[in-house]
Amino acid sequence: MAQADAQEDRPYPMNEETVDCFNCGRTNPEWAQVCRSCGVSLRHGEARVVPAGRYPTDRDSLMSMGAVIGTIVVAVVIGLFVSSLNPIDPTIGADPSPTVAPTPTPTEEPSVEPSASESVAPTPEPTPELPGTVAFGTELDGNKQVVNPVETFTPGMVFAHSISSTEPFGAATIGEQVVRLNEDGTEGEEIVAAAGNQLGVDPAGTTAGFVAGDAANFVRDWGPGVYEMRVYVGETVIARGQFRLAEG
Repeated sequence: MAQADAQEDRPYPMNEETVDCFNCGRTNPEWAQVCRSCGVSLRHGEARVVPAGRYPTDRDSLMSMGAVIGTIVVAVVIGLFVSSLNPIDPTIGADPSPTVAPTPTPTEEPSVEPSASESVAPTPEPTPELPGTVAFGTELDGNKQVVNPVETFTPGMVFAHSISSTEPFGAATIGEQVVRLNEDGTEGEEIVAAAGNQLGVDPAGTTAGFVAGDAANFVRDWGPGVYEMRVYVGETVIARGQFRLAEG
């Protein structure tokens, strides 16, 4: 028996048949029962199995790999199960104070100023109040003021008018201008110019009245329509009034 062991330990002849270990690839003598490198049992009498690719495809290797993979899967499942028994509080390490959204700062809208190209309608100024008034009628009283006011004159009616002022005339004469008014109230043609129709008054007086005669003369010369009389002291208008002429 000792002789057999000594014979087994010595190197085998180069011309002796050999068998390669399918596990590590070590060359072993044909008579070896196990691989001298890895100790895996050798297959006597069977053809040497050589892996055809990078990964082993024999049954034993696949079974070993399957066992390893199965062990890993079981370990992962057990780890997930254990972690579910002790869940981590999501609030640990978090700031307990709630996050407050910043209050947006109100944006001031820029004031829009009208551009130079935009036309801005001017505010109409009120017509200044005149110091005097004009009244029309058919008769004057002792103070030369109209007794019976009339707005429309027809042929056969006496045309008279009077002027009252809150201030003295301050001049020896006043001028009376007569203009025709259009249907829309705008000023039309001038019928009588103030420069050519100067009437004498008391410079210290505040009233004056005049009788012009039959209104038929005005209807004939000026025609029917609405007219405005303007009383001037120099070039300043102190009173104005309107009357109508009709054919009757």
